[in-house]
Amino acid sequence: MLRTLEIRDMLLIERLELEFRPGLNVLTGETGAGKSILLDCLGFVLGWRGRADLVRAGADQGEVTAVFDLPPGHPARAVLDEAGLAAGEELILRRVNAADGRKTAFVNDRRTSGEVLRALSDVLVELHGQHDDRGLLNPRGHRQMLDAFCGVDTGAVRALWAGMAAARKELGAAEAALAAMRAEEEFLRHAVAELDKLDPLPGEEAELDARRRMMQAGQRVREDIARAAAALGPEGAEGLMGDAARWLDGAAVRAEGVLDGAIEALGRAITELGEAAQGVDAALERLNFDPREMERVEERLFAIRGLARKHSVLPDELGAFAEGLRGRLAALDGGAENIAALGAKVAAAEGAYGEAAAALGKARQAGAARLDRAIAAELAPLKMERAVFSTVITPAEPGPEGADQVEFTVATNPGAPAGALNRIASGGELSRFLLALKVSLARGGSPLTMIFDEIDRGVGGATADAVGRRLERLAEGAQILVVTHSPQVAARGGHHWRVEKQVAKGATTSRVTRLAPGERVDELARMLAGENVTDAARAAAQALLDG
Repeated sequence: MLRTLEIRDMLLIERLELEFRPGLNVLTGETGAGKSILLDCLGFVLGWRGRADLVRAGADQGEVTAVFDLPPGHPARAVLDEAGLAAGEELILRRVNAADGRKTAFVNDRRTSGEVLRALSDVLVELHGQHDDRGLLNPRGHRQMLDAFCGVDTGAVRALWAGMAAARKELGAAEAALAAMRAEEEFLRHAVAELDKLDPLPGEEAELDARRRMMQAGQRVREDIARAAAALGPEGAEGLMGDAARWLDGAAVRAEGVLDGAIEALGRAITELGEAAQGVDAALERLNFDPREMERVEERLFAIRGLARKHSVLPDELGAFAEGLRGRLAALDGGAENIAALGAKVAAAEGAYGEAAAALGKARQAGAARLDRAIAAELAPLKMERAVFSTVITPAEPGPEGADQVEFTVATNPGAPAGALNRIASGGELSRFLLALKVSLARGGSPLTMIFDEIDRGVGGATADAVGRRLERLAEGAQILVVTHSPQVAARGGHHWRVEKQVAKGATTSRVTRLAPGERVDELARMLAGENVTDAARAAAQALLDG
């Protein structure tokens, strides 16, 4: 609900603060008094695109502040959350317009953009008037309005649409992947056969490389090792150390223990020498290779390295690479079965969506008939009993909200062709159609502040009274602001403001005054009689208020 509207230096308003109430709030005044200025200022703080020259002449800047009550669960809270703005029990919108045209917007004292203001305005305020192309006259919103009237829940259809879209996406991805694999099937089969035949093992390339280098240097190395073996053997160190051991053993008997340490050390040396000789002999044995073995090692080493270069992987990664190719081949071989299963899944999802969309369409058809009857009942008191309102439902491209297109049409006279509201109805008729629509579509208290800008234009007498009574009924549990020239409509208001011009020191300004009960009588009498208010006009005004 709009609680306060504060205006500073905007157009003809120097300083103004209005406190609105729940229910029906009416604003009256002579033509040109400035009623439209209030709507211009409210539209400005809500981010609506309007006239550019809003700053009052002589002022450096103009400013509008609007305060809304924000109960728990209000849709504006989601907008604030998405914009990263805090939400409390009240929402304060402030917008400043500098004289040079620069505009600055604030939400709860946090600077923000005009886009955020407009997003908030969509869930805070609803404007209805002869040029209302954002609300009831916009066919893009008719389906949603009909659903709200019918009380249907489109959540199940949206979920089935999402499931069907996901199934189609999964099938498409599988078909694309299978097509890609089929395009490289020949390569996959050849590569897997080649890798399976070679069957490289992790670490094998390094082992083969070391063995090849050893064999390449084997002949020269073997000669050096053989000389070392001879130096260590019986003709070399082994023989000399054996002789020394025997000589010391013979002398030890007469040396009385002097040679015991030397003999023990020599024994250890002989043992170490034997181990060294065994290692050298083993090395000689390893280096004793067949030249054909060298060819086999080089052939396998080069084959492993060649495949690694061919597939741009490291030699040790060939095994894992081969496993990946085998997996792709398995997917290719089982692809037809997978595609068939996914196709069945898509068909089931499409069937479920189709059934739900058809059921939703039937509910809409039944609701459309009820809505047409409800609006026909509203049109009769508005002196439009000859008009025919129709909710036309035609097939549309399937989507999350079903497969129906909804449009409100009207024929203003029997036998006349039906058409869109804003193309068929005249100004006064259009206003009454909009009111009948809004009354019929209203379901409980609205979270929106509804503004009707001279929606009673072109009607008077009993018709104007019917308009006023429907606005009064619509305002139950809601907040409505009505700019009106009709005393019958103004009399139905729960709260009444008069807008008037005043000239002081050569400057013209607009003033808005909340009227007390007695003042309302005078204002309604002025609306009935003009400048010369008579007692009869006051009596008629009181009768309107009492009725």
